Amino acid sequence: MKNSLYKASSFYKSQGYARNGLKLIFKNERNFRIDLVVAGIVIVCGFLFKISYSNWIAISLVISMVLISESVNSAIEALCDTISQDYKVNIKYAKDVSAGAVLVSSIVSVITGVIVFLPYIIEAIHNIF
Repeated sequence: MKNSLYKASSFYKSQGYARNGLKLIFKNERNFRIDLVVAGIVIVCGFLFKISYSNWIAISLVISMVLISESVNSAIEALCDTISQDYKVNIKYAKDVSAGAVLVSSIVSVITGVIVFLPYIIEAIHNIF
């Protein structure tokens, strides 16, 4: 059952809540801003190296995976902090697991980046020399 206080009365209003969520995470979460800067650098490199369509798909998926996991982690941390400011084992577990999910998505994105960009970097170095 949905909470009637948070129920959107229209599609546009629900989109407004989503936009507000993006503004809040951008404003309040340093790591999310860092992730966006890194994503921007990767996108610029993709254009510079003229990566293939399939590589764009891979890069897009891992960028979105990192941003989504960072967002979910922030939401879980906010909920946990709302429940209790005291040390509780289950809250620590929830926070640690959600942070671990961000770490896993970041590691996978770095590995994907290396797989995608290494051949282009090697070719560029080969062409220079």
